Amino acid sequence: ELSVALYRHLLGLEEGEGGLDQPAAGKDLNLLCCDIDPVLIERAQQCSPFPASISFASLDIMDCSARGPFLSSHLSRFGRSAFDIGFCMSVTMWIHLNHGDSGLIEFLSFLSSLCKYLLIEPQPWKCYRAAARRLRKLGRNDFDHFRSLAINGDMVERITEILTKDCAMELVCCFGNTSWDRSLLLFKS
Repeated sequence: ELSVALYRHLLGLEEGEGGLDQPAAGKDLNLLCCDIDPVLIERAQQCSPFPASISFASLDIMDCSARGPFLSSHLSRFGRSAFDIGFCMSVTMWIHLNHGDSGLIEFLSFLSSLCKYLLIEPQPWKCYRAAARRLRKLGRNDFDHFRSLAINGDMVERITEILTKDCAMELVCCFGNTSWDRSLLLFKS
């Protein structure tokens, strides 16, 4: 839903405008939406009113052997070597919890190398604690890296620091907070 809403917004289409029966005005606007969950991707593909312009792919972005060839192939279809803009919505915490500090840094570095602009929505540290608490309530072990994360606290500040100092990106704008109290940050390479 977010991808379709974003596509409509970028083309200036109202809800209900465009779709299978009406070609979109922005033939040159193509979105690639990736998620690790193949069921979510299949549902998105089935419901997309813009199948020619919005591609959905099941991809573990942390699998270097899968992401490199897949994304290079996708970009080469359009004669591109990088995306104009990447959107990273509610993902950083899961990458961080499952791949540790080095995984978060690798992820942000990879995105910054692949996108001219990056809009990112980091989850605050309280979300990390809540996710760990939910796991314990289910009787499961903590996330592998939760207790050893040195990158913690003010995650907006920490992610901004990684992107600006380590990845040579510039913070262009903070658009404020979402209804989930998460900041939306726009970076430029």
